[in-house]
Amino acid sequence: MSPENTRVAIIGAGPAGLLLAWALRDAGIDSIVVENRSQDYVLARIRAGVLEQSAVETLTRLGLGERLHAEGLEHDGIYLQFAGERRNVDFNELIGRTVTVYGQQEVVKDLITAHTAAGSTIYYEAADVQVLGLESKTPRVTFVHDREAHSIAADFIIGADGFHGVCRASIPPTALTLYDRSYPFAWLGILADVPPSTDELIYALHEDGFAMHSMRSPQVSRLYLQVDTADSIDQWSDERIWEALQTRLAVPGWTLNEGAITDKSITPMRSFVASRLSYGNLFLAGDSGHIVPPTGAKGLNSAIADVTLLGAALVSHYAGDDAPLSGYGETALRRQWRVQQFSQSMTEMLHRDPSDLQSAAFNYRSQLGRLDYLTDSVIAQRELAEQYTGLPF
Repeated sequence: MSPENTRVAIIGAGPAGLLLAWALRDAGIDSIVVENRSQDYVLARIRAGVLEQSAVETLTRLGLGERLHAEGLEHDGIYLQFAGERRNVDFNELIGRTVTVYGQQEVVKDLITAHTAAGSTIYYEAADVQVLGLESKTPRVTFVHDREAHSIAADFIIGADGFHGVCRASIPPTALTLYDRSYPFAWLGILADVPPSTDELIYALHEDGFAMHSMRSPQVSRLYLQVDTADSIDQWSDERIWEALQTRLAVPGWTLNEGAITDKSITPMRSFVASRLSYGNLFLAGDSGHIVPPTGAKGLNSAIADVTLLGAALVSHYAGDDAPLSGYGETALRRQWRVQQFSQSMTEMLHRDPSDLQSAAFNYRSQLGRLDYLTDSVIAQRELAEQYTGLPF
């Protein structure tokens, strides 16, 4: 057994765990990160790609903004498309804020590069990870790495290990309520080697279902389709995908350029929130505590918000003020429920519900009315802009 000691033990080397470790390092607080996947796996995960302005500001403040500002694509707003018409909502003009397209895997790459250069302690491919003594003054993380048993004693354990991780599951069921909703549709997402056909992201409601045109770089496009939850990726040939995208994104005088599809996958749509983000000396951040449907681009941004709040709270604790850490769960959940309602609203506004056939025609026309009002009202657009570009941390 190799015993170690640290102030903060972090489970999970995704963006939440790595960013928290970097923020703590920046404040002079030592930490150790434990991850059950390989570094190559962590780097290869394709996830969200839209950063709120506050997220960009956080990454920049922590010295992680060089490549983000050089390669990220700043956007002033989005297009909302319905009934064959595309309307622009200009966030910058409405409230003076923007978003930046920069893939989650790029954020992780920047974090890993920074940690490697700084010599941070990160254990990848850790097996049999357990968190123990959560209500004690010195909780522990145990795991096996390179066939050697390890034990880390810490002041605090941070669960940044995602929805299926060990941390939230280590909270007694009697102390935790889980709020969950599954949607009756899924997203089929592709990466394609073709320059984007749009200057801003397009969110489209079509009679056949939702479609979205995003991007990853000036040479790579990211596109999505609403599909059935029972669909498998084998049912969707490249030809069928492009045909559906051409249909759902079509407007007069505009062309969707096609290219080689390099990645495609189907993702279920769900919402999830844990009733608490702390238990004893365990704190949850990111997907371990909540999940949003991707329509509002809030998953990665919610993780960054959690980490910003939690990092500042830990710094305050070691400076002698425990109030922010004691209030972390309440503060983060209050923000998260606001994010949840926005993501739910965007999802319901832009997707056809295949489970409600009796009301389908009425619901579709109601959605059209909602989009028509939103894109015609400056007040409604400002509300959308405020939430899309990011609520305060």
